[in-house]
Amino acid sequence: MEQQIKSQNRSCTEAILARYGKAPFFFFFLLRKLKIQICGIKSFASQIAVLIFLLGRPLVLITMPKQQANWSPYDNNGGSCVAIAGADYCVIAADTRMSTGYNILTRDYSKICKLANKCVMASSGFQADVKALQKHLAARHLIYQHQHNKQMSCPAMAQLLSNTLYYKRFFPYYSFNVLGGLDNEGKGCVFTYDAVGSYEKVGYSSQGSGSTLIMPFLDNQLKSPSPLLLPVQDAVTPLAEAEAVDLVKTVFASASERDIYTGDKLEIVVINADGINREYMDLRKD
Repeated sequence: MEQQIKSQNRSCTEAILARYGKAPFFFFFLLRKLKIQICGIKSFASQIAVLIFLLGRPLVLITMPKQQANWSPYDNNGGSCVAIAGADYCVIAADTRMSTGYNILTRDYSKICKLANKCVMASSGFQADVKALQKHLAARHLIYQHQHNKQMSCPAMAQLLSNTLYYKRFFPYYSFNVLGGLDNEGKGCVFTYDAVGSYEKVGYSSQGSGSTLIMPFLDNQLKSPSPLLLPVQDAVTPLAEAEAVDLVKTVFASASERDIYTGDKLEIVVINADGINREYMDLRKD
């Protein structure tokens, strides 16, 4: 009988070691040291079995390797934006693909938002943050119209956008924006931003996943004057409106060949004295 109990204890011990490791024995001997009996049971094997039953899954977790938490409040939905300012016009363009990782969420998502009659913003990055930013700017613009009885100018909207992004700098909107339109003199103007509100007035700019492919092409074609030159030279590009639109189509056709997050369809918005016009062009769909 005694031999049979020892044999049962040995087989129970081996099974527990194989399934749970040494953790149950650590708890068992700790309880014995403290002279605590589990449920009044004296049998070694029975006490171990009850201990495993009482502790449940946390006992299994003790023997598992530690895993690093990898959650982020942000995502990057990809896409590319371009803006070009001319003497009396501004062209803003963006593709309509929205992705996450290697998945395409939608092929027909507009990244361009009209903020005022002569001011348009194109945004890439995390589109949930972009939507929140657009709603905030729309509310601030509505307050401005009630207070001043007029639309906000493009340079004023550029400053408002900078202030809004900087205000959220400790938990930023994960959006990378280009803002374009016409200034108070009717000239085209483009403002480019980082995620925390630092901005610059330029003749042309690009943001998003394809910007590293698009900007060298634009630099080669448009040759913007250095901002360090004195006297300061006008940043607007010398191209005619139709030439600027053709250039935008060319850079997006090129970028979509190499950037998997840019494609499907190109949305082009042209702002001039006559108002805002939109046109579309198909891009690669694979």
